[in-house]
Amino acid sequence: MKNFSTAVMALTLAIGAAGCSQTAQGVVTDTKGNVSAVRGGIETLDVKAAIIADKTVDSGAIDVDTYQDKKLVVLRGSVPTEAQKAKAEQIARANATGYTVENRLAVVANK
Repeated sequence: MKNFSTAVMALTLAIGAAGCSQTAQGVVTDTKGNVSAVRGGIETLDVKAAIIADKTVDSGAIDVDTYQDKKLVVLRGSVPTEAQKAKAEQIARANATGYTVENRLAVVANK
């Protein structure tokens, strides 16, 4: 009976250790994903704040999306002139160092 109890305890410890290993790996993976999301969010805020701060760009209809895993910033929405579209892209490039910027802004004249 003592040998059986020892075997069961050893098996339980082995399974528990394997489970802890998997949990630790999951925590590391989740943490890396969360850090990436936070960094992407910071880039989004930096770019959007810089566009808002520039009074030559009507930023009310501009959305900024950042894809940290692709190192990509995407500008979406609309502006009233080609000059504002170009300026928004210039601001995004200046504030998202190391990122590619896709300018998908539409030029829609105000009525």
